[in-house]
Amino acid sequence: MEKKRDSRKGGFFGWFLKRWKGDPLFSTAIALLVMIILQTLTLGFDYDSFGAWFISWTNNWINILRNNAGVGIIALGMTFVIISGGIDLAVGSTLVATGAVLMMLIDSGPKGILGLIGLTGPLAFLVAVLLSVLFGTFLGGIIGVLITRGKIPPFIATLGAMKIYRSVTQHFMQGYNPTVPKPFLQISSFRIGNYMIMPIIYWLLIAGILYFISKRTTFGRQTIAVGSNERAAKLSGVNVNRVKLKVYALMGLLVSLSAIIQVSRIGSMDFANAGSGNEMDAIAAAVVGGTSMSGGKGVIIGTVFGMLIIAVMNNLLNLFGVPPFLREAFKGFIVVGAVLLQKKEVI
Repeated sequence: MEKKRDSRKGGFFGWFLKRWKGDPLFSTAIALLVMIILQTLTLGFDYDSFGAWFISWTNNWINILRNNAGVGIIALGMTFVIISGGIDLAVGSTLVATGAVLMMLIDSGPKGILGLIGLTGPLAFLVAVLLSVLFGTFLGGIIGVLITRGKIPPFIATLGAMKIYRSVTQHFMQGYNPTVPKPFLQISSFRIGNYMIMPIIYWLLIAGILYFISKRTTFGRQTIAVGSNERAAKLSGVNVNRVKLKVYALMGLLVSLSAIIQVSRIGSMDFANAGSGNEMDAIAAAVVGGTSMSGGKGVIIGTVFGMLIIAVMNNLLNLFGVPPFLREAFKGFIVVGAVLLQKKEVI
């Protein structure tokens, strides 16, 4: 009875504060709503009709979502990694490596690997995509082996992989500029109506699959158990090393899908700079979405919301003319603030 009275006494503000503190998904959704309102106000309402305004608003959002779909997919994988108690700093370099393999396979020039064996067209694209996904999964698996078998801390293992993957890729790709066949671009550029929204569809579809995995499968539950208390999980019969290996292999698989989307959307890849900062954006999206950096806690939907917050913030900073270097500072503040909000004692 006393608790009910306290709840009624607090009214809406008390209820809101309680939800804000106790439900990361709720607080992330509110923050996203605020960002959507700011984005709408920034675009303004100086249009001849509501229809013209709505078209402009829709186009703006489609551009934001399409440009961030690739990083959004990586953020989904980062959620699993952080929930398991780990971290992956090599996602940008893994993206470059898998992108390079993909482009070498489908290259329409004289050096194209599949072309040299007489494989072209849709079948060649399918083979190239499958091999790229396998290669990305393999690179993620290598990191998993270093962490589980080599007993190397995730930060060090992924930091080393980040340097190795990008450096080796740059070495082998120097002076080589693969040509991506135009039909391959349809993977991301295929229009539905008047909009190129395939990357957005891929992102949301993968998010739905991973949400199911996290909530309805043994692997999802074991990932949470390992991140919450590794020793307790091991004593309860969970093969901790196998779970971690699967998590990093999954991360590599998702990065390879992101690489495929980027190559098919842009038609090229800058092997020196592509993917740089993706680890920061992915970690920021996961943490802002309520994933605990100490492991054992996180929601895929929260990461999707977190990625949208980061994407809208980047767009707003660009519209306001904030210098590029300072934009990274804003991301840093958001990550630090999100982690602080996870500490009950500071709020």
